Amino acid sequence: MKDYFIPFKPYGEDNFVEKRSKFTGRLWHVETPEEATEKIKQMRETYWDAAHNCWAYILRDGNIMRYSDDGEPQGTAGMPILEVLRHENLVDVCCVVTRYFGGILLGTGGLVRAYTKGTQIAVAAAGVQQMSMFSVVLIACPYSLLGIIEQILPEQNCTIEEKDYGADVTLTCTVPEGTEDALNKALADATAGQVSAEVIETKFMGRRIK
Repeated sequence: MKDYFIPFKPYGEDNFVEKRSKFTGRLWHVETPEEATEKIKQMRETYWDAAHNCWAYILRDGNIMRYSDDGEPQGTAGMPILEVLRHENLVDVCCVVTRYFGGILLGTGGLVRAYTKGTQIAVAAAGVQQMSMFSVVLIACPYSLLGIIEQILPEQNCTIEEKDYGADVTLTCTVPEGTEDALNKALADATAGQVSAEVIETKFMGRRIK
């Protein structure tokens, strides 16, 4: 399965002022249309006195994309918000940019730039993480070989998540999917075939990239 990108934090927020108009970008990790619409509703209710609460969201399940200019000239707010999210390759994300009007018109280009910036600073506040498929493996080894195993694993991008001390040491580890054969070859070479890794499940795991 292909990698995908989601917000690193559940929520990010930042703001700036452009010609006396205050723009606040808020971004959430959401997974359903109901979650996204609830965030938008909350912003409308909380900031009811704002001139505009413009928004966009993208969901991985069903490849859903929605946006709204919320009264700004068509194409100047919702689409720029959506385009930033798409440029970052983000999914399962909802962004609302709230504007308090400062009395000075920004023009079409100025609005596009402002709503783009409002989204960019919200993305920066939340961060981005890459979700990749990993295999969870069990490695059982004699105590005498534990030191050797612990030296090999980092070289194979294999991370120890848990250690269970019994008759042998059982390591629960995660390794990028598709690298299991290379891991097993390295283990076999280092232990004369005594130790191997058994895949018990695969799952998506995240790492922050910005």
